[in-house]
Order: sequence, then structure tokens, then C-alpha cells
Amino acid sequence: LCKHHQNKKPKTIKHLSIHPSITMKTVVVLAVASSLASVNAFAPSQKGASAPLPTLKMEVTDGYEGMLGTTVETGDAFWDPLELSPYVPADWARKAELSNGRSAMLATVGWFFPQIFGTFDSNDVTTTNPIDAILQADPQWWAQFFLLCGVFEFVKYQKELEGFSYLGFTEGSKGPAIDYLYFYPKTEEKQKDIAMKELKNARLGMIAFASLVSEHFLPGSVPFYGPIEQYI
Repeated sequence: LCKHHQNKKPKTIKHLSIHPSITMKTVVVLAVASSLASVNAFAPSQKGASAPLPTLKMEVTDGYEGMLGTTVETGDAFWDPLELSPYVPADWARKAELSNGRSAMLATVGWFFPQIFGTFDSNDVTTTNPIDAILQADPQWWAQFFLLCGVFEFVKYQKELEGFSYLGFTEGSKGPAIDYLYFYPKTEEKQKDIAMKELKNARLGMIAFASLVSEHFLPGSVPFYGPIEQYI
């Protein structure tokens, strides 16, 4: 080697330091942005038209084809994000949905009833809060409640054996299991319409009741919710 290269000092790399104002969050955002940019570089360009948005298309399980309730809330398509339908018969799923929905509608009304009209004359339940009232209720009341639920289930079961249905519109059935006031429509079109209305209200009732319970245990978790006194 010549004398020039022998006397030349090797270059050293200075230690890189990050400015204090650059946080780890900023670094992560920049890394994600650069990754997306690199992926976009290999994507085929579309001239004159924008790329269609991705849609979540689910395969309809046997027994669920044409089932009432596939409407705007589900994007007019079969909706089963947890993929439970292969393990749950369609008829059983609809019975469970309507039973829970009807109970939720009653529970939502019962949630606000004591706050507006007060409680019944009782020595054990002294609160208008439904969750607290459950804990204050006498065991005798619970026995009566479960007995009443058993009577309802027995009537439903007997009506089904006779060919009636409590699912609203059901092809091949003699009609609704309970229609004491004879409000059930006679035409098939109106039967489907009232069944759809009940299903929509049942779903809304389940969401409403879940939000009330959530607000009780997690105050502030439900937007625009407050004491009933501010609305009356």
C-alpha cells in the first residue's frame, strides 16, 4: 500500500440520536406509512375508475336460506360473523332470538316503569334501580316468577304440538300461538310485515337492555344517557 493510504485514518460512523420530540408513536406511524407506500407501489393502477370497497360476504348455512330478518341492518345479506350457524339449527336460532328479544322489550319497559310510576307497596324492595331491586327481592317472589315463566313455556309447548307457532309468520302453521285480541293479520303479506316489525323491535330491545345494564355497571359508557328525571 502507498504511504497515502497508510496514513489515512479510517472513517467512523457517528452515533445516531433521536430528537426528544420524536416519540415512539411517531416512529410507529412513520413505519406503517412507509410499509403501506411500499405495498401500494406493487398494486396495479386503475385508470378512470376507483377500486371497489371490500365487502364481507358470508356463506349461507343450510336452513337459513330466505330466512325472515335479512334486511338493511345486516346489509341485506346473511350475517353470521362468529360462524355459529353450522352448529345451530335455524328454527332453534329464531326461537332463541325472538324469546330473548321479547323478554328484552319487556325488561326495557320494566327498567323505566318504577322510575316514572314508583314501586308497589313492598317492605323488601325499596329502590327504583332494577339491578338493586333484584338483590332486594324476597326469595318467595323469585319462586313465583319462575313458576310464571314455566306456565308460559308450557302454553307455548302445547300450542306447538297443536300446530300453532309463536314465531310470528311461519309457513304451514295454523297461526300464532297466542292472539286473544285477534290482531294477527289474515293475509300472508301483512303477516310477514308484522313479523318483521316484531323482529326489528326485538333486536332493538336486546341492544337497549344491554346498554342499560352496561350503563349501570360502567357509568358513562352509554352516550346521551342520564337520570330519567331530566326527561320528564
